Amino acid sequence: MKIGVLALQGDFIEHVHALRRVGAEAREVRLPDQLEALDGLIIPGGESTTIGKLASDFELLEPLRAFGRQKAIWGTCAGAIFLAKDVRREQPLLELMDITVARNAFGRQVNSFEVDLNIPALGAVDPRGTPYHAIFIRAPLIESVQKDAEILATLPDGRIVAARQGCWLATVFHPELTLDDRFHQYFVEMSRSTRNL
Repeated sequence: MKIGVLALQGDFIEHVHALRRVGAEAREVRLPDQLEALDGLIIPGGESTTIGKLASDFELLEPLRAFGRQKAIWGTCAGAIFLAKDVRREQPLLELMDITVARNAFGRQVNSFEVDLNIPALGAVDPRGTPYHAIFIRAPLIESVQKDAEILATLPDGRIVAARQGCWLATVFHPELTLDDRFHQYFVEMSRSTRNL
């Protein structure tokens, strides 16, 4: 499986390392032609307005949208914002996934936190059902899901922190900052299932 990581800004190299640990071929993507022959794409954390601006500057917005109509895309933190249809402000977005995301919903860097989450969907790659240790850094929040999007994980108070809609995945935390690679395995399997669509 060949999985790209959008490498315009943010913590893309950590995703590259995680993909390699789960046996996928990881490729950094900065230009439209680098999307060719990929089975899936990760949009990493970073700063969503910067990612959007750079994607516009490098003429990547439309190629990314076209890719996402046929192949799997996973957005983490800022990547989840970039993937969303609604973020309640004007900025370049892919506008693919039917979710509303609030930027910096948990406050500043000092309000970052870690928590164990029960995520039943990860049973597809690990039937033990071990809680997932999630790291939130200046995290956004998925305020709501619409249409065909489904909630994958919530905080104990019910706030949504992971969702999926077909071949699109959004997490507002940072799986690439742990050595628990279940989310990367899950995304590789998502990408495999959409490979021949």
